Amino acid sequence: MVAQTPVIPDAGRPVARRRPPGGGGRQAVRLLILVAILAVVLYPLFWMIGTSLKSQEEIVNNIGLLPREFTPGNFAEGWTNFDVSFGRFFVNSAMVSLLTVLGNAVSCLLAAYAFARLRFRLRGVWFAIMIGTLLLPQHVLTVPQYILFRKLDMVGGDWPYLPLVVPQFLATEAFFVFLMVQFMRGIPRELDEAAKIDGASAYGIFRYVIVPLSRPALVTTAIFSFIWTWNEFFRQLVYISDLDDYTVPVALTLFIDSTSQSAVGPMFAMSLLSLLPVFLFFVAFQRMLVEGINTSGLKG
Repeated sequence: MVAQTPVIPDAGRPVARRRPPGGGGRQAVRLLILVAILAVVLYPLFWMIGTSLKSQEEIVNNIGLLPREFTPGNFAEGWTNFDVSFGRFFVNSAMVSLLTVLGNAVSCLLAAYAFARLRFRLRGVWFAIMIGTLLLPQHVLTVPQYILFRKLDMVGGDWPYLPLVVPQFLATEAFFVFLMVQFMRGIPRELDEAAKIDGASAYGIFRYVIVPLSRPALVTTAIFSFIWTWNEFFRQLVYISDLDDYTVPVALTLFIDSTSQSAVGPMFAMSLLSLLPVFLFFVAFQRMLVEGINTSGLKG
């Protein structure tokens, strides 16, 4: 009797795997849930786009998403609706936002380096006080800040943006300081010791070690600073009084009068345009932000 040799399947041939029963159905349900969530999230944006292309009568009478009659003239009307071109408001917002980004990036990085790397008396106490300021609502500080800036002749001057910009150069944003401190604590101290052996001072360590490795935290600070400042309304309304100095969020309120019936279409058209700088700013730094998260700021 001849023994039969077992047949061994080809190792190079892919082996088909059986899908668990109901696997395709579960994936379909998950996909439908994600699509539903995405539709709910994007609905306000689509509604704004549709409303910006509707006439005044259609906005009042039609609650649908798409306009029945396209009215692209809302964009031209909104751009020239005031004595000052709406582009002036974009320039004002861009100037305030970029200066805020610069101030937060520089001052918060310096403060975070002091808390994370330097040794000084009562460091823990000062850091706890700084974290405690996060518990204070911004509206509680509005009146004391206004009185302070008023006494310093920074309100209503030739450049009304001083109360909005100057505090950002003094590391007043505790959230960004805390974010950078936590990030710097993850950078190995062996790099500091190696730099000291090479003769680097505290400034040299900051310039050649901490700053290059803190790029992800800087990018995160820049993105959130720009978005928050661009969309900020209350503080800008408090300190800015002249039409020529208005920023985009404050200028958008001018489209609505006491009857809440005037220039709604142009208002939504300008609101839609006001989203573009934020979107473009995020897209420009998105790759660096994702790269920083994936690599934790350390390479090599």
